[in-house]
Amino acid sequence: MVTETRMQQEALAVPQVIAAQLEANAGRCAALGAALRETPPQAIMMIGRGTSDHAGVFAKYLFEVEAGIPVFAAAPSVAGIYQRQLKLENCLAICISQSGQSPDIVQQAELAKAGGAKLIAIVNVTDSPLARLADTVLPLHAGPELAVAATKSYLASLSVLVQMCAYWQQSHQLHAALEQLPEQLQQAQNEPAMLHTEHLQQLRHCVVLGRGFGYAIAREVALKLKEVLGIHAEAFSSAEFLHGPVTLVEKHLTVFNIHIHDEGSTMHQRQLADIEQRGAEVIQMKAPANMHPRLQPLAVMQRFYLDIEHAARQLGLNPDAPPGLKKVTETH
Repeated sequence: MVTETRMQQEALAVPQVIAAQLEANAGRCAALGAALRETPPQAIMMIGRGTSDHAGVFAKYLFEVEAGIPVFAAAPSVAGIYQRQLKLENCLAICISQSGQSPDIVQQAELAKAGGAKLIAIVNVTDSPLARLADTVLPLHAGPELAVAATKSYLASLSVLVQMCAYWQQSHQLHAALEQLPEQLQQAQNEPAMLHTEHLQQLRHCVVLGRGFGYAIAREVALKLKEVLGIHAEAFSSAEFLHGPVTLVEKHLTVFNIHIHDEGSTMHQRQLADIEQRGAEVIQMKAPANMHPRLQPLAVMQRFYLDIEHAARQLGLNPDAPPGLKKVTETH
């Protein structure tokens, strides 16, 4: 494969990034897991914007399913605009940020700590304001990410969350699956493409559907379709899509189907079959069934990032510099 863009280079680096990260963070995650078992949080607040916020959706499913702890997303405007302090005693705040310097994210983290929460920073820049503020830092170890569209930092965020969960819950299955993850992501890079230019050339509007962990990554897929290709894409849970938006299918809607082989697979496929019968054009994005179900979403994203980068170049677009975007968005 010829490397032509920063986005492609960074997506291809993911297996090596995650292999190094898992080794480097093992001690930190073991200590954090022991502390969380000794004093379990009553709830977890996820703090992030954009791609990091989407990693927080994955964290919601992960920690609620594997640890039984309720997880909710912070609304940074509550701190930044409305200047309200939440009461977060006995809570954990997990802040995800590649740069660790977006002002509204740092402010939200400051107020979470002031409200009584223990703060974990999952961050790529370890001397950033966010990292200095945190009680515990879990570095992404992703190296510089120069393409505007995040790839390796997103997948590294997901692997950090799974490693943290594996140590916290003392899950031998998750530990074993993580050991195989870099090799399986390498395999995903060598799989046939799921997206093709003919799917995308005339596409202007679409939806991305998943269930559970599939929905968690559907948000990121939709974002990349918007920012890299300029396609209007919206993500839904396949269950939620039936509560009204399914009427859009009558207009020959294109649907990206994220199929994860887990507890929700049968119901999700039943819902997708109904949608297809109504006339939708369905583009399949299936996870490899031979992976641990909690890690299958990472393989889907690994393949998708390479596919969308290639599609952008085929369509005459620059995936490294989507119009109107920059790497660090300083929202106040």
